[in-house]
Amino acid sequence: MAISDTSSMMSSLPSNILTSAQNKAQQDAAKAASSTNAMGQSAFLKLFTTQLTNQDPTDPVKNEAFVAQLAQFSQLEASTSMKSSLESMVSSMSGDRMLGAASLIGKTVTVPDGPVTVTDTTVSQGIINLPSGADGIKLQVFNDKGILVRSQIMGAQPVGNATLAWDGMNDGGTAAPNGTYRYVATVNSAGKMSTPTVNTYATVRGVSSATAGDGTLLLEVDGGKTVNLADVKRVGS
Repeated sequence: MAISDTSSMMSSLPSNILTSAQNKAQQDAAKAASSTNAMGQSAFLKLFTTQLTNQDPTDPVKNEAFVAQLAQFSQLEASTSMKSSLESMVSSMSGDRMLGAASLIGKTVTVPDGPVTVTDTTVSQGIINLPSGADGIKLQVFNDKGILVRSQIMGAQPVGNATLAWDGMNDGGTAAPNGTYRYVATVNSAGKMSTPTVNTYATVRGVSSATAGDGTLLLEVDGGKTVNLADVKRVGS
């Protein structure tokens, strides 16, 4: 009986007033959901219940539309749960990768255009790839200020990797001071000159994540240089 009375009251209202009230309720619910680009669970429920509360009793939501909206909610719930699970899995994998990379600390790796370290007892070597071999190689050594300290000429080299070895002496015949240097190799192959990337041996001192948050792992090596783990060509002892 109460429902019948309510229906009579709603039917007696001018259609423009009823439509205006329904539109305002829907607009208010839509504003609540607009705070995020994608509709969240609470926003969906608020919009859904507001629509049901303010529906016209003389023309209620059809069963098909009601079921469709419930199905939409179920899909939203499943998507939200899947997103949360994927984020958790990615976070776990990132942690595992960090732990795996930490095992490289103290090991020697080859780094593209990496630092050449000179100590009392050692000088870092370098490697270049020669896909066509070389008739000759000019090796130049620069200090951390960009000043040339040594030039060496190497003879013909076969196809493959060629090792660049510096004895740690400058062009004046005295020992270069301890510090960080850089190799530049100029290759002559059948009259064509090129400057291939020099991969140098360096010791890993630390591991960190890139600030971009994209999962990139960075290795901190000798000379304060930071390199992408993906750029490492070889790992030694």
